Amino acid sequence: VGYLVLPDKDNACTGIDNIAEAITLLELNNWDLVIYLFIYLFLLTSNFSSESSQTTPYGPHSQAATGPGGAAPAGPASSSSSSSYSGSPSCPVLPSRHIVERQPRMLHFRVEYRQRSVEVVLEESSTVGEIKQILETELQIPMSKMQLKGWKSGDVLDSTLLRTLHLPKNNSLYVLTPDITPTAATALQETLNQNFLLVITHREAQRDYNLHFPGTKTIQEVKRNVSDLTNIPVRHQQWDGWPASASDDSMTLAASGISFPCHHLSVCRRSSPANAQEQTEECTDVHMVSDSEGDDFEDASEFGVDEAEIFGMGSSGCRKSPMMPENCENEGEALLHFTSEFSTRYGDCHPVFFIGSLEAASQEAFYGKARDRKLLAIYLHNDESVLSNVFCSQMMCAESIVSYLSQNFTTWAWDVTKEANKARLLTMCTRHFGSVVAQTIRTYKTDQFPLLLIVMGKRTSNEVLNVIQGNTTVDELMMRLMGAMEIFTAQQQEDIKDEDEREAREMVKREQDEAYRLSLEADRKKREAQEREEAEQVRLEQIRKEQEEEREAIRLSLEQALPPEPSEEGGEPISKLRIRTPSGEFLERRFLGGCKLQVLFDFVASKGYPSDEFKLLTTFPRRNITQLEPASTLLEAKLFPQETLFLEARE
Repeated sequence: VGYLVLPDKDNACTGIDNIAEAITLLELNNWDLVIYLFIYLFLLTSNFSSESSQTTPYGPHSQAATGPGGAAPAGPASSSSSSSYSGSPSCPVLPSRHIVERQPRMLHFRVEYRQRSVEVVLEESSTVGEIKQILETELQIPMSKMQLKGWKSGDVLDSTLLRTLHLPKNNSLYVLTPDITPTAATALQETLNQNFLLVITHREAQRDYNLHFPGTKTIQEVKRNVSDLTNIPVRHQQWDGWPASASDDSMTLAASGISFPCHHLSVCRRSSPANAQEQTEECTDVHMVSDSEGDDFEDASEFGVDEAEIFGMGSSGCRKSPMMPENCENEGEALLHFTSEFSTRYGDCHPVFFIGSLEAASQEAFYGKARDRKLLAIYLHNDESVLSNVFCSQMMCAESIVSYLSQNFTTWAWDVTKEANKARLLTMCTRHFGSVVAQTIRTYKTDQFPLLLIVMGKRTSNEVLNVIQGNTTVDELMMRLMGAMEIFTAQQQEDIKDEDEREAREMVKREQDEAYRLSLEADRKKREAQEREEAEQVRLEQIRKEQEEEREAIRLSLEQALPPEPSEEGGEPISKLRIRTPSGEFLERRFLGGCKLQVLFDFVASKGYPSDEFKLLTTFPRRNITQLEPASTLLEAKLFPQETLFLEARE
């Protein structure tokens, strides 16, 4: 199962833009796609809008590395180093909620091929083919011979967009090349990458231990881990079940000849007739017992162990490099050192520890959207506890535990081996979770470590659901994690319901506000248009008045400039003209026969019919008088002694 998914707005099937919303719907329905689609259709009718993220190229820098024991073909369990794109997975950036601008969602892929492990980081808008192109460059395998497996939805096409697969943030894939035959060296390397299940029976305690080890583990390392579990020093262990080829404790499990995938062994304390009763009592003791005779310590080197192993400290390298430096000022640097040392000791298959302060981890787990929230798992390590080595190698590095923690938890770690670091942890816990949690941590003794605190965020305060001690098994640890997850899921569903109702109310309010804003905007535009229209009417009216006033002034001036109308009794020739207007009225006036046509034009204009707008025509034959020379006389224009004219508007 992956970690997060983000559907795409360009997808024809989905429109959900919230990462946790989609994966929560799938989880609640046991990843039943049919039920998921029904729920999606319901959400679609509730006006859930989608948003898109811009596509940017994936980071161009990459490097590939091969772990000391290689890597299994179908999982990330045993790669000691990995190739990376767009940054190292051990150095995660702050979540997008801390960034002002929305960042494109990145998907992390850990791709295993034989002994190699390649990590690829791409935007969700990329395609499956782009992953293959990167792998072709890194693994030197043609795309045509490459089969990319591990998709939850089955085989996919190269053109498939990653966002349409609804992938979580972190994904594990593997490459198959059936057309390429592995070499002998590659086959040996793959054998080293296999995980062996050792069923070890502690005969005195009548108890079986199911321990998983990679093929790169040596027999000596297995015996050291069993020493931590059974309290039997390596030099006192008596084994049954090792094959005859396992003659050297420095041999790896892959080369020892044990059965794959499961091999049965038994162990007990080596006994002698002289001290059988004493050693029987030692077998029933829970704590590590040292021998009183000095010669036992002197011959400890004969069994290939040092004094650190006698006291259950496992590998002597743990003494040389602490999990976390003492008095480290920067919590992020302390966690980077912790993660690096954890990987060095126990391999790369471990939970992804949050790099940052406890406050930042709490923000990441508790204070996002309800669908994005997770439980906070706080791992407290103590190198002085005999349980730490086994708990880390067998519990924290178990693939099922790693997958479950990565999917459902934000995991934060701290080393309390040093008193200064422990005091700092107690101060942080008091500040974020209250004094009760800090006091609870104080009550645990060193041999009860390591501890795994499961914390759930609530509206008003944070609650510690469970404290898991180091003396547990993988099955017990998984059951307790699942129990905490059930409590968290019930609370999360209530929070999601409340958040959905609140968002629905806010959406209605936003729609109402938007409708009101649009209404105000429409009213404003209507009012502005009306004001513009009124202003235009006023302007046109003003122009019209000015034009009328100008015409009237011209008319009056022409009327005043006209010569007086001559009387009929005068001795001079008189021309009597009758002019019909477009309205049907007649204008009549007497003019001297020698009067110029301009006087006639001025008379007509003084009555409101200027010559630039109207033509003065004779009836029969039809002549346009206004085209004649204005200096001509009425006699010359043959408008004597009388004539009927009419006015016609110019076109």
